[in-house]
Amino acid sequence: MATEPLYFGVWDYVVFSLMLCVSAGIGLYYACTGGKQSTQKEFLMADQSMPTLPVMMSLLASFISAVTVLAGPAEVYRNGTMFWFFAVSGSLSMVLVARLFVPTFYNLGLTSTYEYLEIRFSKTVRLLCTVLFVVNMLVYMGLVLYTPSLALNAVTGLTLWGAVLGMGLVCTFYTALGGMKAVMWTDTFQVFVMVAGFLAVIIQGTIEAGGPARVWEINRQGQRLEFFNFDPDPRVRHTTWNILVGGSFFRCAMYAVNQAQVQRYLCCPSIKKAQQALYWNIPGLIVFIFFAVLSGMVMYARYYNCDPKTMGYISSSDQMMPYFVMDILSQFPGMPGLFTACVFSAALSTMDSGLNALAAVALEDFVKPCFPNFSDERYTWISKVLAMLFGLLTILMAFIASNLGPVFSAVISLFGMIGGPILGIFVLGMMFPCANKWGGLIGLLFSLFITLWIGMGKIVWPMSGLQPPISIEGCPADLPANATANFTTSPVMPTSTALYNFTTPAGPTVVEYPPESALYELSYIYLGAVATLSCVIVGLLVSLVTGPQDPKQVDPKLIVPFYDSMFCCLPNSWLEWLRCGVRHGDGGLSPVEIEMSPAARKFLTNDSGDGHSPTHV
Repeated sequence: MATEPLYFGVWDYVVFSLMLCVSAGIGLYYACTGGKQSTQKEFLMADQSMPTLPVMMSLLASFISAVTVLAGPAEVYRNGTMFWFFAVSGSLSMVLVARLFVPTFYNLGLTSTYEYLEIRFSKTVRLLCTVLFVVNMLVYMGLVLYTPSLALNAVTGLTLWGAVLGMGLVCTFYTALGGMKAVMWTDTFQVFVMVAGFLAVIIQGTIEAGGPARVWEINRQGQRLEFFNFDPDPRVRHTTWNILVGGSFFRCAMYAVNQAQVQRYLCCPSIKKAQQALYWNIPGLIVFIFFAVLSGMVMYARYYNCDPKTMGYISSSDQMMPYFVMDILSQFPGMPGLFTACVFSAALSTMDSGLNALAAVALEDFVKPCFPNFSDERYTWISKVLAMLFGLLTILMAFIASNLGPVFSAVISLFGMIGGPILGIFVLGMMFPCANKWGGLIGLLFSLFITLWIGMGKIVWPMSGLQPPISIEGCPADLPANATANFTTSPVMPTSTALYNFTTPAGPTVVEYPPESALYELSYIYLGAVATLSCVIVGLLVSLVTGPQDPKQVDPKLIVPFYDSMFCCLPNSWLEWLRCGVRHGDGGLSPVEIEMSPAARKFLTNDSGDGHSPTHV
């Protein structure tokens, strides 16, 4: 176990720099070949000609963010292997997205996902969701850029702001020059880098721990092995039920309606290819979660009797993985650099997709409504400028994140709550034809309110749950001065027990929790489900009170044929009743049959100017 700081060597910087150069080179290649990113369709949608492989890899790379690479193994190290069940909920959500959402978005032929909300509800709902998405992505990308830089700086000595600036500028460079094609092929390269980094850690860590059997036994004795937990208590951090339900809502919010993901599978030449990209993403997702679980188990097998955070060698759980890498791989020149390339490849894959998505949303939702008569070439140049502008804003957000102090974790939680309400408004619009514009607006606002209330309450009134035990019995005798202060004894109790306790400071002062504090004990995984369901329920109630939308007046292209997909064996008479009057497959309504907004008129007349051609479901 390393007790002295270990730093990067020359070969580590060489490997890390090589990854950056290859990523930049891919962007430069696509800027100088093909159509040279001269049209909107090529820059934002890759001419809708991408093969299944890069789309699948790009979707997978977005799932594996730098936060996942660092926090996933640390979560397993601290709380056990129940993390593996995210592979099940993630796979289920992929199937739902492919079956329900992909055909609808693909047939609409929209560049911005949020155009749908104006057609279905109102311009107010569209702009509100667009603003939420832009703010959410900027803050999230800033944190994704800053968090791994900070963790690696503390453990490896890698220059903090040099890493932030280098990664931010390289990502902005190849995204602005190479467009969506560069984003997808760079993501493909970065996935292989991430695989190499994980394998290096797992193989060497297992060897040093004494083999797979030894790793398994240590984790068993340390109460880290937990593969199923059927406790129904919603307060338990990870159970089979909350990961299956809450995890599915979370992944649907990421893959079904997030612009960065939707824009990827719309780059495929057909619905079938887009669905195949999502289906092939499932094995990759399972593999990477498997890697994270194995890394956490191997890490625990090394530090089971001397926790680095308790000893004061590191200051946060984000630094566990970099510390572990330097501890076991520092004697191999270039290997720490390979893992660093793995972490920053994950960060780049999140940033590049975000920059391209932000450019598309800003162009469609803000620029085109204000300047509707520009040429396609000018719109393309504006898109590139927007990508560069958002890249610089992401770097700025990373600098702001460095000054957030204790609010840092609060911001991560705060912006993790936005995906649920946005998923809720899309589910309300696509699956409930009776929902009207007032139901959509009030449902969205209520959902935001309830999730922000619960989320902020969990920060202001934190609840401490029981965790598996940690130990420093095997640590060196010369403990750091802060080791005793950092150490908290955890009672040996089964991790499946749904018990939470309240931490009170020493002395006569007792923390008085508000009456609604029970809500703050809710597992964080359920927030997405609470947000989505509250939006749908309140939206339907408001729609019924204000006068429901006549389903016959809703264009069928805007409604997911949910019952036709899920219950195709039912008699036609039953299906017609379940459709609530929506006329799927009859060619839709003419423009004079519905009260059209400008976005609806553009959609129905295909006057979009971006080369898309909406077809009927």
